[in-house]
Amino acid sequence: MSATGIRLHAPAPGWSLEADIVVVGSGVAGLTTALRCSAAGLKTVVVTKARLDDGSTRWAQGGIAAALGEGDTPEQHLDDTLVAGAGLCDEEAVRTLVTEGPDAVRRLIETGAHFDTGPEGAIELTREGGHHRRRIAHAGGDATGAEISRALVEAVRAQDIPTVENALVLDLLTDADGRTAGVSLHVMGEGQHDGVGAVHAPAVVLATGGMGQVFSATTNPSVSTGDGVALALRAGAEVSDLEFVQFHPTVLFLGADAEGQQPLVSEAVRGEGAHLVDADGVRFMVGQHELAELAPRDIVAKGITRRMQELGTEHMFLDARHFGAEMWENRFPTILAACRAHGIDPVTEPIPVAPAAHYASGGVRTDPHGRTTVPGLYACGEVACTGVHGANRLASNSLLEGLVYAERIADDIASSHAVSAHAESAHAGRTLHARVPAPVSHPDTPAHPLLPPEARFAIQRVMTEGAGVLRSADSLSGAAARLARIHAEAAGALAEDGKTAEPGVDTWETTNLLCVARVLVAAAQRREETRGCHWREDRPDRDDEAWRRHIVVRLNADRTLALRATETADFPPTTSLQEK
Repeated sequence: MSATGIRLHAPAPGWSLEADIVVVGSGVAGLTTALRCSAAGLKTVVVTKARLDDGSTRWAQGGIAAALGEGDTPEQHLDDTLVAGAGLCDEEAVRTLVTEGPDAVRRLIETGAHFDTGPEGAIELTREGGHHRRRIAHAGGDATGAEISRALVEAVRAQDIPTVENALVLDLLTDADGRTAGVSLHVMGEGQHDGVGAVHAPAVVLATGGMGQVFSATTNPSVSTGDGVALALRAGAEVSDLEFVQFHPTVLFLGADAEGQQPLVSEAVRGEGAHLVDADGVRFMVGQHELAELAPRDIVAKGITRRMQELGTEHMFLDARHFGAEMWENRFPTILAACRAHGIDPVTEPIPVAPAAHYASGGVRTDPHGRTTVPGLYACGEVACTGVHGANRLASNSLLEGLVYAERIADDIASSHAVSAHAESAHAGRTLHARVPAPVSHPDTPAHPLLPPEARFAIQRVMTEGAGVLRSADSLSGAAARLARIHAEAAGALAEDGKTAEPGVDTWETTNLLCVARVLVAAAQRREETRGCHWREDRPDRDDEAWRRHIVVRLNADRTLALRATETADFPPTTSLQEK
């Protein structure tokens, strides 16, 4: 697979490290990969955009899904996942997830994660939307992600795995043959190094999380600017299913003009019996789905949005007053505190809620071992598209996917490294690590114009208005045109006088957001149906004959997009593209 030659405008690296593998991201996917690679004897470096314990995983409230309970089976978990995925899950990918998941969770517990248990010591399991069984393990009531993050961070520090914190990854480095040779990155003043540097390694794992900040209102932290997907596109990798952005149905409504990260009201609250109601107390989800408020997220988000449109209101309510103070304080202390911090007491009043951008079901296309279409580049967690989620993620499958596929990636890298190191040692007559490839030099002039920081808010408004919960041909074409103008203005300034915005974190992030926004809108325009969390008002029906397939996108060298649809709901192999 040939690279595009496109890079962000940035100074040449002024320092470098060498490793066998560099992991970009410090959530459950990234740290699990790092721990397993380090345990296999690989020199591993972790690069993370904020602090080591500040990945997206820590924000996960509900829990981690696995068939751990009596009477539950991986087959039942598979069935629920396939239903939620609306016909676009890769069944073998899901089967891998649900069969390897229970043991992966047990290994996570051995690493030090503590889940809530009952009086007899068994893990307490609850239900969330789309699950027909109680199979969600949680910690600290509603602080599961924070506990998993704590355990993994402590394990990484105990193993003395080198880390570079407060570092924004910029671009993939490749050797003369187009294989992965590491990454360039910028340390934001508080890390081990200053300014732009590089980590040279024959294997790079993207575990950079999501891209929720492409919308005005999201549950994602401020660091979720789609950096991994944008890097992969510039490197020539394929991305898939980016049109399927899950909008969480119940996000604390802070006003129509609220922007940035919004407090999440976990699906587990509905799992414990909270009701969705309108201002008159009517449970409008009853009769819309057999599971009512516990229907898959896309159905609940659509139900809330429809009711809002019918009544001309900006939000609905989640009523859990019947829980009582003790249950709120013990089971959902984090959510209780967030609500009270914004003047809402769920013990005595319903919680105003509305959908907000939450989770990207699509991402960098991978095979069952996390390999992308670029040799040596892997992806796992939210940045990846493994085929597990299809058109809509089943609640609490995200942490499990990060865990299971991180282990598979680490095993593949360790195996590949052993083969490579053996070949090198046989050639050299001594034992040594696999060769760290020499990256080709940076171009002298920028190939990609940088956007001014203020363009970030324009992009977010465009995406919320034109590509949010409700989409249509008109809204999407309008969004595409507005994004094209933003892109053209920056490209025109670069072409006319060679000027681009000053390199820096704000301009790099904004440029990444525009990149992923253009791909998302292009894919949403191409998919002329309603499926999962992709809701086309002008195409309200699901069309399996024409659209039970994936939309795959690549970035061309001239920065245009190449879109194609797969022939079936299964992904074609990535290795054949690596060899081209």
